[in-house]
Amino acid sequence: MGLEEKDRQELLALARRAVAAALQRGQPPSLDPGQLSEELCSDGACFVTITKDGTLRGCIGSLEAHQPLAEDVRENAIAAAVRDPRFPPLSTAELDQVCFEVSVLSAPQRLEYEGLEDLLAKLRPGIDGVLIQSGFNRATFLPQVWEKLPDPHLFLQQLCLKAGLPPNAYRRGELEVFTYQAEKFAESQPVSPAART
Repeated sequence: MGLEEKDRQELLALARRAVAAALQRGQPPSLDPGQLSEELCSDGACFVTITKDGTLRGCIGSLEAHQPLAEDVRENAIAAAVRDPRFPPLSTAELDQVCFEVSVLSAPQRLEYEGLEDLLAKLRPGIDGVLIQSGFNRATFLPQVWEKLPDPHLFLQQLCLKAGLPPNAYRRGELEVFTYQAEKFAESQPVSPAART
């Protein structure tokens, strides 16, 4: 991983443009691969997070790369804006009040562990995103969630709840656990229409 700054800025602008078009016209603008770098046209997986006044307003993403990174950003930006079940759809009026953040993910790697203590020892708070799976129940927290849940026990409890599992499910040693890293970049402040060219 390691995108150039111009690619980071292009993805943030793309996320904002896609959401604006989806809210105003009902469909996102088409992508022109000829205007994008090779990295943005290569398959990649990302999460797009929308915040308002520093508070989460929507977050949707992909864990596995299955389409060009630029397309993944576009789709997930729109989904975070209007399809995150935790929030009402973003309104056009809110666009100037929110910031977009993109997290480009590495491929998840299975974490082999033996028991709770081994699992806790192998987790890297602040570095690893964590994906847990048990049967059809699955959930992930991006690496930046450690900022709000720095205690590994609390982190795993909340992740189990997010997956629809009992909060102590991680203690039983039965969860499949995967870790990944994320390259995160964000708008420093909301972008008003007047500031865009």
